[in-house]
Amino acid sequence: MTWYTPEPVAADLADDLVLSWTARIEGRHRLVPDGCVDVLWIDGGRLVVCGPETTGWTFSLPPGTAAVGVRFRPGRVGAVLGLDTAAARERRIPIEDVLGSARRRRLLEQLDEAGGDRERVAVLENLVRSSRRDIPPADPVVTAVAGMLTADPSTPVAALAAETGLSERQLHRRSTAAFGYGPSVLRRILRLQRFLRLARHPAAPADLAGLAHTAGFTDQSHLYRECRDLGGAPPHELVGRQPRRSGGHSGALPAAALGAGIVPAAVSDPYTTAGAGPQQNRRHGHREHGDERRYTPARHRGDRRALPRTVR
Repeated sequence: MTWYTPEPVAADLADDLVLSWTARIEGRHRLVPDGCVDVLWIDGGRLVVCGPETTGWTFSLPPGTAAVGVRFRPGRVGAVLGLDTAAARERRIPIEDVLGSARRRRLLEQLDEAGGDRERVAVLENLVRSSRRDIPPADPVVTAVAGMLTADPSTPVAALAAETGLSERQLHRRSTAAFGYGPSVLRRILRLQRFLRLARHPAAPADLAGLAHTAGFTDQSHLYRECRDLGGAPPHELVGRQPRRSGGHSGALPAAALGAGIVPAAVSDPYTTAGAGPQQNRRHGHREHGDERRYTPARHRGDRRALPRTVR
């Protein structure tokens, strides 16, 4: 049995975090990019930062594995934790590579001593509180871009640039530093999340074409391409529906992408599992993650040489 429970965060953390969550996981699950970055603890002492994703991936965990996490709003993790967000894209980063070994040890001691999942979440929330004491105010450009695209994922990049008073090239640089990718990628991700929220609503119609139009896709073919490219699966699999052309229900429905449609811009749950290196199906933009990749922060702002490397 797998369950996942998102929870609102305290008011003092709402500017930086979307939510916290607790879970018990077993079997194989699919995750979908959501524009966010999670800090998560997995039973057994694994504490990682899940960098921003641009393609769907799957993971497997033993039955009953406990996990808890906090989810940063798009564009906030870099300022709060000092993460080089662009360098962290598509990577699971051990927390010591971001905060140092001494802080990792203290966090793991607190997590091990916690009396349950909610106390573990409190440890991670306090990490955010202690890390944000001396950070500068949120970048108004990043806040504006995230807000506009969350409200309307069809907003053109040119309109975002005009609203923020930047050229499109300047906007791309600022967005990449904050989100891990440019505004056009964030727009695609948030548009897919809007579709997932609509499609998983209890009152959602069965017509995917209508849902695609409401979510901002050009047509149903556009929806299918984006689901394959970003989610690694067709729409009915991400949502958890039987395709209409199948002629009705003929057995178990496909499992939905874990957490999809829970809240705006916070759909995936980036857990991580040990195993073989990642495999990628380039046609469908799908990877199966089985590694943690080492992150090397830049010593100086803009240092392009400080790139992550894979830990074997």
